[in-house]
Amino acid sequence: MSGAPDVLQMKEEDVLKLLAAGTHLGGTNFDFQMERYIYKRKSDSIYTINLNRTWEKLLLAASAIVAIENPADVSVISSRNTGQRAMLTFAAATGATPIAAHFTPGTFTNQIQAAFQEPQLLVVTDLKADHQPLMEASYVNLPTIALCNTDSLLHYVDIAIPFNNKELTQWV
Repeated sequence: MSGAPDVLQMKEEDVLKLLAAGTHLGGTNFDFQMERYIYKRKSDSIYTINLNRTWEKLLLAASAIVAIENPADVSVISSRNTGQRAMLTFAAATGATPIAAHFTPGTFTNQIQAAFQEPQLLVVTDLKADHQPLMEASYVNLPTIALCNTDSLLHYVDIAIPFNNKELTQWV
């Protein structure tokens, strides 16, 4: 990103951390909506994610999260075990509201429910596992940030961060 301040430019140590965590390794399949985030296909049929695009989307997601006045109005959801540790760490560091393990249907849409929430931003770690919160977020026009692998469908996602979401525990 040429328009970003020097502090936000991707540095060599950032690239090395992303590479060491394996965040650049996608799956063996890709969705046409994720094609713009793919750097190339390796000889073993695994797609490689462009880390420059990942960095740009991380900065965009960070600016969206910072724009929320009350950090508790950001809901972070992970149904997968590999993403729960990262999600809970993020929530503890930022003050976001974590929803770990099972998402109760109606949390965003059913006002009678005891667990009803009205967040201003939703962050999910896996589009396939977290499809219920994504659907409910679309019903109430809730902006969504998602960590997306190469085979992810980008329906109901506002900011897609290209990322190997199977390796989340190592990244945090």
